[in-house]
Amino acid sequence: MKAHLLLMSLLLLPAGSLLAAPPADDLILGSVATHQVQFKDIRASLAALPKYERETAMQDPALLGQMVRSLLVQKLVLERAAKENWEQSPEITAYVARMRETAISESYLQSTCAVPETYPGQEELAAAYEISKPALLVPRSYRLAQIFISNAKDAKPGEPEKKLDEVRKMLAKPGADFPAIATAHSQETNSASRGGEIGWLTENQIQPAILSRLPALSLNAISEPVRLEDGWHILKVLDVRESFTPTLDQVRPRLVSQMRAEKARANTQAYLAELVRDNPVAVNEVAVSQLATPPTKK
Repeated sequence: MKAHLLLMSLLLLPAGSLLAAPPADDLILGSVATHQVQFKDIRASLAALPKYERETAMQDPALLGQMVRSLLVQKLVLERAAKENWEQSPEITAYVARMRETAISESYLQSTCAVPETYPGQEELAAAYEISKPALLVPRSYRLAQIFISNAKDAKPGEPEKKLDEVRKMLAKPGADFPAIATAHSQETNSASRGGEIGWLTENQIQPAILSRLPALSLNAISEPVRLEDGWHILKVLDVRESFTPTLDQVRPRLVSQMRAEKARANTQAYLAELVRDNPVAVNEVAVSQLATPPTKK
């Protein structure tokens, strides 16, 4: 963890820092066998990422640490490949050449079709927000807890019903402790370990048979058992959030990222369309069809 924090602090070093000198490119961040990952290696890896991913990684010590580990493992693989002269095989030479051409063309397109830093402007962002409002609507949400009694196929006849009856009697007692009963008797282990709590679910995440019961339940009321194919669910509504539409400020980063990505795609498509219009592409369809492998007769 100390290495992760050091790396993050170095990468996030602000311009005009009071440090006497910037971190050295050969600062060692990790090693394996005879290989090392230096500060310059991570900076190069980060520079190759899209801006959003780069900024996210630079603020997450775990991601930065994973990048260091990945580079070290890659060096081990490359060492093994070099011992076997893997890069000298005709197939790999051709593959590397294709990857090089792809990398050059993609990076050129990204640069040529780059979206200005000023996009989107406030008016464009506000207009996009208004158009997106229906899709941004967050449905009503329920914070639920449950006690689940399984109706497994391998259960003895009458055993699930007996278990259900026992739990109902426990819940009917004055001062019944729902979390304690759920922990001891619910047969859904994940929620049972949290006193029956499932967490927040939106309406579209809840099965219809259960959802139909929820509006009639007041907070902290316990439902009658709801029978589904897997068994019985006894529910408790812990909290409710009514449906709402996030404000522009709440969705601004996501909306800006989406708009910039869409604009970059549009710029790329327009550039390629113009390129092909000025340089018509001719394909020998007859020759191409001869490359296709006919389907195997069964």
